[in-house]
Amino acid sequence: MAAELSASINIKEPRWDQSTFLGRAKHFFTVTDPRNVLLTNDQLAHAHRIISDYRQGIVSPGLTEDELWKAKYIFDSAFHPDTGEKMILIGRMSAQVPMNMTITGCMMTFYKTTPAVLFWQWINQSFNAIVNYTNRSGDAPITVNQLGTAYVSATTGAVATALGLNALTKHISPLIGRFVPFAAVAAANCINIPLMRQRELKHGIPITDEKDNRLGESSKAAQQAISQVVVSRILMAAPGMAIPPFLMNHLEKKAFLKRFPWMSAPIQVSLVGFCLVFATPLCCALFPQKSSMSVSGLEPELQEQIRANHPGVERVYFNKGL
Repeated sequence: MAAELSASINIKEPRWDQSTFLGRAKHFFTVTDPRNVLLTNDQLAHAHRIISDYRQGIVSPGLTEDELWKAKYIFDSAFHPDTGEKMILIGRMSAQVPMNMTITGCMMTFYKTTPAVLFWQWINQSFNAIVNYTNRSGDAPITVNQLGTAYVSATTGAVATALGLNALTKHISPLIGRFVPFAAVAAANCINIPLMRQRELKHGIPITDEKDNRLGESSKAAQQAISQVVVSRILMAAPGMAIPPFLMNHLEKKAFLKRFPWMSAPIQVSLVGFCLVFATPLCCALFPQKSSMSVSGLEPELQEQIRANHPGVERVYFNKGL
């Protein structure tokens, strides 16, 4: 008879060492696995029950360590780490590859006319708004007004960038024009993410010590977290928006696409999808999810509070969001 599983496995942390890039990459390949989108509500509820029971010291009969970790990653793929609420399906990290490959592929196929630019940049920013809201850091609510401001500002920024660059590239190589959607996406990320998470910048995000004891809220931590997310998101989009243009520019000169021009969009979507399968987890892994900073980098009043009440704490930790 197999021994009962220990109740002392730390499932608050990922299975792999998060101090190394390889450990973080393994973690995010699991978190962003597109197959998690297909999980049923019953499967999510079963994983939720296993994890909730385990956190209370209750081990399901016959549960193995591998099954526990599988349940943990199913749980993490669908429930917000700070609020515990079930996340919107298309906002989950497991939906990033299928959603982004479709939207990005179409943005890069239909980029020549103003109506097409308007439509696909609007679709992309609508999706980004959902992702940024779903994967925000902390447990602070976001108002409808804040959501609307971020959404309209990012969409306007993306469309203005795309249309402006389209006008500038009309008289140069068509290949350069293919990179306009990437420039628009990068500009929009710099607008959308900080605006969507402006409440965190104003009021701070929860910070803890190494043992997860909450120490307060810090705007300085929010600035670091949001900066890291912006960099990750831009780099995440880069391979899927930088490599396919070269390939498509070459393929469209061939007889096959001249004979079947309608195949251009499916081929572009597939190329982007292939790039995103690897770029999404690897770029998420650039920075630790449980980010940290020195106490000396916090707001002066928060530094004083921590040094007075927790004199041994030198670093604080926080969820950077995705």
